[in-house]
Amino acid sequence: MFDFINITIIDILDILLVTYLIYQLFKLIRGTNAIYIFFGIIFLYLFWFLVKSLNMDLLSAILGQVLGVGVIALVVIFQQEIRRFLLHLGSQYIAKTKAGRLYKILIGGGQDREIDSSRIEEITQACSSMAETKTGALIVVSHKSSLEFIIETGDRIDAKLNRRLIQNIFFKNSPLHDGAMVITTERIVAARCTLPIVENPNLPPQYGMRHRAAVSISSETDADAIVVSEETGNISFVTGGKIRTMSSISELKLAIENSYKK
Repeated sequence: MFDFINITIIDILDILLVTYLIYQLFKLIRGTNAIYIFFGIIFLYLFWFLVKSLNMDLLSAILGQVLGVGVIALVVIFQQEIRRFLLHLGSQYIAKTKAGRLYKILIGGGQDREIDSSRIEEITQACSSMAETKTGALIVVSHKSSLEFIIETGDRIDAKLNRRLIQNIFFKNSPLHDGAMVITTERIVAARCTLPIVENPNLPPQYGMRHRAAVSISSETDADAIVVSEETGNISFVTGGKIRTMSSISELKLAIENSYKK
């Protein structure tokens, strides 16, 4: 008679895992238009569960079919969020587990190589000069995530980090100035790259396309971004989808150093 209230350890584990997955998905889509779709799906599922509990067979069957076919639609609608979620799980696994660390050793990866202070100086001095002349720039700082899908959209440079080269690339009459530059600890990998832009209604309207692209790439991958505003000359460091306006070159240097320690 009271069998329905029997709860086992497996039931509790099941509930906790589902709660964790929903929470992680909510964190990824929070602040985007996808959040409304997310709540709509939750409401539809709860309504279907209620209808099924009341033995309303016809309506239950219709809603069941809609939810069943809707899985394919969900993959299409949430493809960016699913990608980010899997990337988050994968990066956490590689960073925190012994198997993940062994994998990094086998593929020759591991922690980011510490960036040399002279390289940081080249980047920050280039940004300082571009800020003074209000030259717009977008620099993507690569870490563990492969940015090959970004690099392929631009022109490969494969040159040492050099302030004059960075400034020349972003000079407004340069054929490579439009788009993003991808850099590693030692080299300029590519320029004129196109970044995916994920719609974010919570981003203040004063931020232009460079900032929006920086927020998107830093949200989808573990890469960070440096933005020099063409309108104000302000320098921003973008990490994890969050924009921080740099008050000084020293603060930018510290932000770059810390980005390779995270």
